[in-house]
Amino acid sequence: MSDKVTKISIIGGYGKMGRWLARFLAKEGLQVTIAGRSLQKLEEAARELSCRAAPLEEAVKQAQVIIISVPIGSLEDVVREIAPHTRPGQYVFDIASVKQRPVEIMHKYLSGCRILGTHPMFGPGAESLQGQRFVFTPVGDEEGSLAEQLRRQLESRGAKVTIMSPPEHDQLMGMVLGLPHFIALVSADTLLSLNSLKEAGEVSGTSFHLLLTLAEAVLSEDPDFYSSLQMSLPDMAGIEELFREKTGYWLNLVREHDGEHFAQRMRYLREQFEREDPDFSAAYRNLYRLAD
Repeated sequence: MSDKVTKISIIGGYGKMGRWLARFLAKEGLQVTIAGRSLQKLEEAARELSCRAAPLEEAVKQAQVIIISVPIGSLEDVVREIAPHTRPGQYVFDIASVKQRPVEIMHKYLSGCRILGTHPMFGPGAESLQGQRFVFTPVGDEEGSLAEQLRRQLESRGAKVTIMSPPEHDQLMGMVLGLPHFIALVSADTLLSLNSLKEAGEVSGTSFHLLLTLAEAVLSEDPDFYSSLQMSLPDMAGIEELFREKTGYWLNLVREHDGEHFAQRMRYLREQFEREDPDFSAAYRNLYRLAD
């Protein structure tokens, strides 16, 4: 992407990630405009972020780069609405946590624009780009070239960038995002159903604190976003069905008091993790040390 880009418009700029992007890009010296459907939220965010608010049409027309930061369920309506006001050569990025469908939507309505599916793998609490992960999902050589340009720019600032296809991204996100969120919610539901959460916290150790941290982290987020993510990721039901099958297997070992096979299976899994991840031993030791 050209270093001469100075004008960026964020559609949905009053959401959590929209605000983060607006604040970050404004600090970089870029002219940031935010647009959205709620005039009140837009004006409040513009005052807080010290950037410009504008009607959707104006924000799109004046921008060199358009970043779409809206819920997945609203993305097609927003892209359809901005399409008549775009022009050939404009850059349009989305930041949705799912990529295949959003990329298809952008290609459908924004044929003259330079499109790239992006996924910042961090939340709005990030203080800088240092160590933060991004995934880019280009389609075709032109988008691939754009992704490589952006990769170099971000990695020069300390970020980490992975480039893959939209289907590959979504398949991996089922495991990276969908499954941990699902486990956290089922765990929270189970813990509360046992009616002893407070008492358990008073006598708990590292393992329980790790589980509780995961559950609390997910429960503190936007339920609509998590619901949308679970419903949008392909084969999420298949991954969670596999988890249910594995749960049944371990439950049966406990129900049958089959300690020998329980320990055998645990040893086998540890060996597999050590083979797949050379840092496995150090990683779990660090986790336990941080939780203590």
